[in-house]
Amino acid sequence: MPIRIQRYIAILSVALFLGKLWAWYLTHSVTVLTDALESTVNVIAGFIGLYSIILAAKPRDIDHPYGHGKAEFISSAVEGALIFIAGLMIVYEAIDQLIHPKALYKLDVGMYIIGATGVLNFIIGSYAVSQGKKQRSLILESAGKHLRVDAYSTFAIVAGLALIMLTNIQWLDSAVAIVIAIIIIFTGYKLVRRSLAGIMDEADMQLLNDVIAYLQQHRKAQWIDLHNMRVMQYGDVMHLDAHMTLPWYYNVKDADAEIHLLEDMIKQHFANKVEVFIHLDACQPYQCKLCAIADCPQRQAPFTAQHQWTLDNVWYDSKHGKE
Repeated sequence: MPIRIQRYIAILSVALFLGKLWAWYLTHSVTVLTDALESTVNVIAGFIGLYSIILAAKPRDIDHPYGHGKAEFISSAVEGALIFIAGLMIVYEAIDQLIHPKALYKLDVGMYIIGATGVLNFIIGSYAVSQGKKQRSLILESAGKHLRVDAYSTFAIVAGLALIMLTNIQWLDSAVAIVIAIIIIFTGYKLVRRSLAGIMDEADMQLLNDVIAYLQQHRKAQWIDLHNMRVMQYGDVMHLDAHMTLPWYYNVKDADAEIHLLEDMIKQHFANKVEVFIHLDACQPYQCKLCAIADCPQRQAPFTAQHQWTLDNVWYDSKHGKE
């Protein structure tokens, strides 16, 4: 699914870019040129994104034991950098237009052309963001957000051109372009920042919190403790590492069943490919007060209350119950 959507985005970006170039040729407007320059980024990013999704979807191999999912972060970083550069180019062109004004032509025709491209970008971008979040594909989500930003800037450009037509104030063309360029530059910065965070394995706090909250809500009585948890998202694969405390008298078969139960729960809820690596710990006498097993044959202390798993206490490497 992500590959097919990204393929459509890449093809659409070429068609829209040609349409915006036509509008610029007709109008000579630097504001319209702003839209066309950003579309060059869409074309490049669309095809880089398509290649990266195909690469990220490849299964892990001996050279890439965690798969190829980080290709998405690299692609998104390149896209963000291109957006940033396009914003700087737009500022340069707008300032040059202020210094060396040029006559504008056929603004009404240009409005219709780029207005149509904006509507298409918004529809496709919203769908890509929705599917990117559903499939947990950073490339698809980034591409969708980029298309929506492109659509917003296009709508602003249409409004700016309408204002120029009504007032006949030519310098508004450059002023509108500069305002939109600032928005574009900020969007590029955010994409680069998020991508570098992924490359550096910065924790995705929202994802980690969602996993912890779900496991807490559906925890089993025999899952006495969970700690030293790490969650990473590479492409469409979620990697989860954790230490789980089970009753000390469980045999290997019993423990294996609990690990698979946890893994299946995560897969069903998050609709992901999931790799789970669980280090098993045997419960200690001081943890009896946390153990909710009603008929535990080895209980040495009465049950008080389960230790609630939260973002604040599940990530660190220490068994709960000692305090």
